[in-house]
Amino acid sequence: MIYNKKEFYGGVGLLVAFFVVLFFMFQPLFAGQNAMAYLDNLYNSISKGSVDYVPQLKEEAAAYDDKRVALTLEYPSDIEATQSVALFARAGVTAESRGSTVSVSGSLGKILQGSLDDAYLLYHNDAGALEEKYGIEARRSIYNWWTSLKIMDRVLKKQNLFAEAKIISTVHAKAVEAAYNYAGIEPIKITDKLGLVIFSLVFYVFYTLWYGFAILFVFEGWGLKLSH
Repeated sequence: MIYNKKEFYGGVGLLVAFFVVLFFMFQPLFAGQNAMAYLDNLYNSISKGSVDYVPQLKEEAAAYDDKRVALTLEYPSDIEATQSVALFARAGVTAESRGSTVSVSGSLGKILQGSLDDAYLLYHNDAGALEEKYGIEARRSIYNWWTSLKIMDRVLKKQNLFAEAKIISTVHAKAVEAAYNYAGIEPIKITDKLGLVIFSLVFYVFYTLWYGFAILFVFEGWGLKLSH
């Protein structure tokens, strides 16, 4: 037996309207995507647009142009070592591989600039330029930089070159890793989509409350109440 028909049917109406809106949200009405996929891509793009540190890092890396290093790097495999030699050579330093071991010598600044140049290309989705440069898949080149810098960080710390290890670690995390993770996503500044961002957040809160009050009205109208 329904205790309060007006409240009960009002809640049912809200639930029906809620699921009608939900149905349309799952339709490909937003640039060929449903609402969830569209907003997921939007927030990924905004997230990417907030992590473009390459210009700043290139200025910091310039301070190490005259810093020469001599490093012996142990790679997980021979192929990674061979491919990484090409990275160092294009950056302008000397590199030679023997099996999975690579000997590198030259300007630390050039190594940093080389990794940043390549990260910048992938960050801006210019995979073709990287593939032409190294002859392998673009993300693979950046992954090799990621591996190389990680190993360099470890070796530099063993040489007590902590300042040099720090800049390597920063470039590794903020430029190379970011470029790899966000490959294929278009960067967008939040100010370019501020209205849509505000609307989506407000709608999320409103839509959650909508469902909550609909359930509340249905059960209260039905006569179910909490008591203590």
